Amino acid sequence: MFTGIIETIGTVKSVEKKGGSAKIAIISPFKGGGLKAGDSIAVDGACLTVTGFKGEQFTADVSEETIRKTTLGSLKTGDRVNLERPLTPLKPLGGHIVTGHIDCVGELKDKSSSGDYATLGFAIPAEFQRLVVYKGSVAVDGISLTVAKITESGFTVALIPHTLETTTISDKKTGSKVNIETDIIGKYVERFLSAYKKGGITEGFLEEHGFLKGGE
Repeated sequence: MFTGIIETIGTVKSVEKKGGSAKIAIISPFKGGGLKAGDSIAVDGACLTVTGFKGEQFTADVSEETIRKTTLGSLKTGDRVNLERPLTPLKPLGGHIVTGHIDCVGELKDKSSSGDYATLGFAIPAEFQRLVVYKGSVAVDGISLTVAKITESGFTVALIPHTLETTTISDKKTGSKVNIETDIIGKYVERFLSAYKKGGITEGFLEEHGFLKGGE
């Protein structure tokens, strides 16, 4: 679990393709116990497992599924990526609950600036539009953002100077692809409403989803 508050920016050192999967090496500022093999880390919002760590470089395997559903398969040497280590009990939940499981790949359609601020508009696949809520949360390349407007094909977000300076979002140009993770709370609400519309909210449904304890 993550927060969408990016800790630092890493740089891709190498990408080794192996069939449909890949091994990626990233140079990051994490040092001295900041990462170890087996740790989870969000790379542009996608949760990966660290397979090795030496000096300022860590490696991670990228599965075929992740290659298909995220932008990680298009990374190349020199690309900058957003990095965040997992949420811990002592870490403030400053953004929102981010799972690191990407829903879809979106596209930056328009970008405008006003002083040090920026507004970005993204298009996403139609089937995920229902999961985006006005003034709700969305993670774009792992960055926790607030939906400023719902559009016909996606949504817009307003960015403050700090976000532009401390993440890779300022690198994006019109047409750039980004990882999108919608709000997990919205997913649960949509799931329950869907079941309700189908007449599927029964005692068994509530028990299955933890609202009732079996045998009581």
